[in-house]
Amino acid sequence: MTFFNDWVEYFPDLLGGLGVSLQLTFVTLLIGLPAGLVLALGAGSGNRAVRVVSIGVIEIGRGTPALVVLQLFYFGLPTAGMTLTSFVAASLALAFTTAAYTSEIIRGGLQAVPGGEVEAGHALGMARRDILRFVVIPQGIRIAIPPLMGFAIMVFQATSLAYTIAMPELMSQAYSIGSITFRYLSILTLAGLMYALITIPASSLSNFVEHRLARHR
Repeated sequence: MTFFNDWVEYFPDLLGGLGVSLQLTFVTLLIGLPAGLVLALGAGSGNRAVRVVSIGVIEIGRGTPALVVLQLFYFGLPTAGMTLTSFVAASLALAFTTAAYTSEIIRGGLQAVPGGEVEAGHALGMARRDILRFVVIPQGIRIAIPPLMGFAIMVFQATSLAYTIAMPELMSQAYSIGSITFRYLSILTLAGLMYALITIPASSLSNFVEHRLARHR
């Protein structure tokens, strides 16, 4: 059986796995990005306790491998009486890692907002909270969009780690088919191409957005 025949036969199964990977990526970002913003604001807070806790969470999230966090949520939490499905465990674990890393990206964007914008807000009599809400956060997020898009691509690739907890995403499906047919080369090659079909256009879109935003600064 040739590569082409393998691809035709097993493409539907891998396509289903790709759909699960995309769903996991979406849920991870849906939870992780807002949490990253909260951590970024907390890390820059004037309240020492909030700042220390936020920085502690960020450092733990950045310092712990995503695979370890994934195993902890799926295999560790049941010992504490909390059993999660593989999808929920993978979503929360990757969201935790995402929040930790994107908080630094977002904080960099917030700090890149020109000081004159903040001073103008004060001159207009705006409260600090309003300046943060209407001036700093919108502009900071806009600055952070390109690196956040790049990180989203990495999250999609990281969903392949979920195969270790028997979640039927793309990598898990490819490994399962390979273990049955022993055609690892053709199946994993097809899986790699399917990952590339998502990441390459997404990378191009990220570069396009970055150039467009740079022209309007």
